[in-house]
Amino acid sequence: MISEKAIIGENVKIGQYVLIEEGVVIGDNTVIRNFVELRKNTIIGNDCYIDSRVSTSGNCEIGNNVTLRYDTIIARGCKIGDNSYICPRVMTNNLDSGGDQIGGAHVGKNCFISTNTVLHHGIKIGDNSVVGAMAFVNKDIPNDEIWLGAPAKFFKSK
Repeated sequence: MISEKAIIGENVKIGQYVLIEEGVVIGDNTVIRNFVELRKNTIIGNDCYIDSRVSTSGNCEIGNNVTLRYDTIIARGCKIGDNSYICPRVMTNNLDSGGDQIGGAHVGKNCFISTNTVLHHGIKIGDNSVVGAMAFVNKDIPNDEIWLGAPAKFFKSK
């Protein structure tokens, strides 16, 4: 189902069984695969690839030339910078332990977030940074760094 109040750019390819709610904006030349859920006020830039079974909680921003691989969950308030690559099954959170909305993670430009990573609410990942597979990121990561583990820890500078 695609809302009449969604704005869809030029040359956008949309797969089957996709939910696009009102207020969603999808930029030009973007590919949306099957079983994707884009909740209210999700903004997706140009030249993005949104793989199957990706879902957003709404009120989030995805930059230009971003790849979101399958089974990824983008929580309310998340921002993902241009040219970032989010591997399969990455999960973000926007609630604290009491259920209060803190805000989603902010991923900088040119980042690589590996498979099965969890990004805790309110954290910021700096530009050009890498997070290793199965990491749990619960603190900010500066620009140009590689972090690994659960909880994620500094590994080295790029």
